[in-house]
Amino acid sequence: MTLRTLLTRTAVITAGLVTAIGIVTVNPAAGDPAPDDVFPQVVGGTRATQGEFPWMIRLSMGCGGSLIRPNIVLTAAHCVNGTGNNTNITATGGAVDLQDTANRVQIRSNFVQQAPGYTGDGRDWALIRLQSSFNLPLMRVATSTAFNSGTFTVAGWGAASQGGAQQRFLLKANVPFITDTQCRTASGYSGLIANEEICAGNWDNGGVDTCQGDSGGPMFRRDNSNEWVQVGITSWGIGCAQARAPGVYTEVSTFAADINSFADSLGGTQPPPGRPGVSFDNGTDVAIPDNATVNSPIAVSGVAGNALATSTVEVHIVHTFRGDLVVDLVAPDGTAYNLLNRSGGSADNVDQTFTVNLTTEVANGTWNLRVRDAASQDVGRIDSWRLTL
Repeated sequence: MTLRTLLTRTAVITAGLVTAIGIVTVNPAAGDPAPDDVFPQVVGGTRATQGEFPWMIRLSMGCGGSLIRPNIVLTAAHCVNGTGNNTNITATGGAVDLQDTANRVQIRSNFVQQAPGYTGDGRDWALIRLQSSFNLPLMRVATSTAFNSGTFTVAGWGAASQGGAQQRFLLKANVPFITDTQCRTASGYSGLIANEEICAGNWDNGGVDTCQGDSGGPMFRRDNSNEWVQVGITSWGIGCAQARAPGVYTEVSTFAADINSFADSLGGTQPPPGRPGVSFDNGTDVAIPDNATVNSPIAVSGVAGNALATSTVEVHIVHTFRGDLVVDLVAPDGTAYNLLNRSGGSADNVDQTFTVNLTTEVANGTWNLRVRDAASQDVGRIDSWRLTL
């Protein structure tokens, strides 16, 4: 068994996988791969877009985490050394590119709470209190087992191969749930702790997993209101992305009461309960000619107050060269929020959900998905889009 912290209990999204191995000190400003060195390596994982997972946090000891209060990061117990005052950890948030100084915010820690009773098996969670607060959307932890199955998303800046270097860009991948019974049949997994650990990965073929440098990062999925909820914390596994050797994640719902209680006692600012998101759709095709700009409107009414900090824009565009496209969400007051700026190269189509902080915008009014084809020879259409406010 390997803790995904030194050589296996720290999740990473590797070349075609998400690996789990974390306690590696990383200086994002030194020796980072150039963009072209990273993207082609990922098989089974892809680069996240700016703002897609705004609560993702990179920790300076080489682990990941999620922002569950403006000044509290949830991570793995094996990423920290006990409970007490600690000013040595730097949390980086606000950017998918660790070298993006325009969006990146870095805040030092002042206290660490490791899970009470943690001995290296199970109970793999910890909280890091920061010296000041991020102004970012928060991740909600699962408080029941209702979402502990299905397909999950994992994300991290970990290595792109087992034993490889940490990554500059945030990578993401989907991993399917594996039952405890099936997981225990894998070599080295008979000690899986029921109700404390969840297995996920591609059982038969491998290729998607978490690895070194991703320990402590979240495993998450959509709830019934289409909001992200964290169901797991990257913990450990045997190797990275091997068949019949899945990733193992801390079962967040089991420890949710303790996590929330300690977060509150540490002075974490509890966000006020928010209203559920309300979704609106436009399924009418809009042709996108060469070198042209088109709009697809959605009229919103009946929603009180402003839009949410975790508003989402689900976009489906059919196009033969997505690298031609600039995609913006335009609010009723004319403010434009860039979703995609000629990224993705020669790949076809855009099928992506973007998370946008729209708290300054009144929800009601006409919103537009604006798409500009910025180059010649390729055409397409807006197929459909959904706005959740």
